[in-house]
Amino acid sequence: MMRGISSGVSEQARALWRACLASALRTALACAVVACATLYGPPPLRRAASLPAFSYVTVILVVTDASLGDALRGCWLALCATAQSVGPAILSLRLIGPARLSGGTAALAVALASFVVALPGAATHGTAKRIALGQIVLLYVIGYIEKERIEAVTHPLHVAASTAVGALACPLALSLPFPRTAGHEIKENCRAYVENASKRLKLFARAFLAEDDASALAFISRAKCLSHAGNKLLQNIKRYQEGALWERVPFTSLRSYHTSPGERLQESLETQLRGMETALTSITSFPVTLPDDDGPLKNCKLALDEHITLIMRQSKGWLFPGDSTSTVPESISENITGFFESLHRVPTLPDHLPSIFFLFCMQLLRSKTTPSTSPQDNPLKKDEQSTTGEESGLPFCFRRVWNEWGFKMSPKRLVPAFKCSLSLGLAVLFGLIYSKEDGYWAGLPIAVSYSSAREATFKLANVKAQGTVLGTVYGVLGCFLFQRFLPVRLLSLVPWLVFCSFLRKSKMYGPAGGVSAVIGAVLILGRRNFGPPSEFAIARIVETFIGLSCLIAVELLMQPTRAASLAKRQLTDCFGALRECIVAVTTLGVLDNAKMSRLEETQKRVKMRVLELGKCIEEAEVEPNFWFLPFHSACYGRLLGSLFKMVDLLHFCGHARKFLEQESSALEAAAAASKEALDKLRSDLALFRDLATSSLKCFEEINSIKSLSLLEKQLQEASGSCDLESGKATKPNRPMPCLDEGDVEKMVGSYLQHSREVLHGISSDGGDGVGAENAIKSEMVLSLGALIHCMSSLLREVREIEKAMKELVQWENPTSQIANSRDLLREIQALRS
Repeated sequence: MMRGISSGVSEQARALWRACLASALRTALACAVVACATLYGPPPLRRAASLPAFSYVTVILVVTDASLGDALRGCWLALCATAQSVGPAILSLRLIGPARLSGGTAALAVALASFVVALPGAATHGTAKRIALGQIVLLYVIGYIEKERIEAVTHPLHVAASTAVGALACPLALSLPFPRTAGHEIKENCRAYVENASKRLKLFARAFLAEDDASALAFISRAKCLSHAGNKLLQNIKRYQEGALWERVPFTSLRSYHTSPGERLQESLETQLRGMETALTSITSFPVTLPDDDGPLKNCKLALDEHITLIMRQSKGWLFPGDSTSTVPESISENITGFFESLHRVPTLPDHLPSIFFLFCMQLLRSKTTPSTSPQDNPLKKDEQSTTGEESGLPFCFRRVWNEWGFKMSPKRLVPAFKCSLSLGLAVLFGLIYSKEDGYWAGLPIAVSYSSAREATFKLANVKAQGTVLGTVYGVLGCFLFQRFLPVRLLSLVPWLVFCSFLRKSKMYGPAGGVSAVIGAVLILGRRNFGPPSEFAIARIVETFIGLSCLIAVELLMQPTRAASLAKRQLTDCFGALRECIVAVTTLGVLDNAKMSRLEETQKRVKMRVLELGKCIEEAEVEPNFWFLPFHSACYGRLLGSLFKMVDLLHFCGHARKFLEQESSALEAAAAASKEALDKLRSDLALFRDLATSSLKCFEEINSIKSLSLLEKQLQEASGSCDLESGKATKPNRPMPCLDEGDVEKMVGSYLQHSREVLHGISSDGGDGVGAENAIKSEMVLSLGALIHCMSSLLREVREIEKAMKELVQWENPTSQIANSRDLLREIQALRS
């Protein structure tokens, strides 16, 4: 086992090295193309591309970790950015006149133009915005610096030509010596993910059939090690999907891989694999037993192996059409069907429920990977239909821009645009005051790293400053060592690009710090005739510090709410969304298309809320404390883990409910006894639902407390001012529900008893109906068992959340003594009554 783990780790290390080397060599090739064009190209080209620094910046923005499709998209985005910035700049410069530009006028022009570029929000791509903002800084600041020598038309055209040189170098670098296509990357990552999922499935099956606890835990641990690599592969697949759309025309032979398999793999394989892992970790002892077995599970190894083979072949069938290995023999399907149809008894003990849930996830895997003939479910046809529609697969189209603008000036658009405008304007103004010749370096780092979403401002500013210093120092050393040998200086960029590729993937620096380090070195080693390197380096570092200081000041002014406060608010929103979703998935009734769509929307909303909470927690963990209370990241991490588990459990509850709804109408019409048993089953589910939702409601109220000392003071004042002789009765306090393990086990036992009564209502007239009866019974057993297992697991997670909430409130109120959450809730309710 240790040999397998070490080989897996070494394979991941080799894959990381290959990816970083490939990215660095492609980036170096693109920078070499720019250097040849701007240093050794024909004189007309060198005169047109008079700003080689921005050509390198464009290369770094487009080609970093890109495919050929991403580079083609980058050329289109550069064209769109040029249309947004250069056209209005020509008009404004002709109206104002370059000779009449001043430092304040240039800063004001940058602020107004950047506000217009940032205002559309999601209508324009982030790369297009960064290129456009960088062009705006160069257009007006250099227009002011060299106002005696430039013209209103030729200067913007030089900026556009410099951008074009950098943009066109990217697809050329990604085409030589052979193209690095997004379709090929998707194909290879899909194959690797299917292989990864196959190994995890086999390990889960071996753990399920293990004869002792030690063997089962060993198999589960090996599967957990593989899950991290599987998540990385899924992220790679999703990252290349957009670039694959741009390769559709020049590479039609790869069209079969231009689908959107990332989301499909997430839904059909990854979520079910997490469910199987949850089921195995919930099993108390091995070997496992099933309700239909008198002893250990003996005869299902062949069925599980064939089931895994079927799932993997079906997955390859819709991922790789035409693959001969994806054909499924009929004998395999018959053996699997026979095994699952033998499960026709509802568990009598709660210990059987994890095993039933494991088999439910296996059966759900099979149904999710079954090829569909419906055009709506075919990922290839669905993708082709979406790309031939309104947007034609392009991330930027004028009709969508018009719809996004639509005169809807919401704060979500205005605030980021105004922050971008103000920070750039101040950076340019103070940068020009410090040094007129190098003033554009204060605004350019802000422009090329713009993001409309909320970010960890202090961390990003820190890593950008450190990356800039590292890259600049490396560039100065390279110029000192190879001052007279320009080709050698360019070659010295290769090891630095390799190092920065690893830097981008590190937690310490991340993409922002890695890109800043690359730009800092390239701007010195890839140019000449810019003066002494040491003076240029010092000026650029100081200007970068001025720009980042302006960015931080604007963020503090416009966004005073701390990430820790946002995480607290988002946690309350997660509790509310979870309550709605629990009600939706546990209320049995007729599930028509409208209710089905609402259920899916509710599940998606819960998932989005939890993901937003994760982003807030990530930002709060790196946020400086200053004079505030430190962020309790460990407690929030446990809360986030429980919330993610609850999201997965609600996903499985939804699938179990869908099948139960299909059979419940037939059962109600069959006999009065079946209808009565279903009513009892609904009552049992209502108990679980009320217990979970009321607890989450209590957590919302507890999380709304700002200070326990203030709460106690208000409670004393309220009790002191109460007039007992007034005759007014106070509202009764609603106690927090008790989540004792014994009561939950009684509720589970009642549910299982009523489930057996429901199952007795299924009968047939004989003949061919016996097979249908067994199939329905097996599906009912799996769905009923999965539903109650998920609900009981939900209550366990609710108990974990209660412990974490108590710890969190105690952390925020260290001087107060908190006995338990119920006493705290009674105080809140007494104050509000």
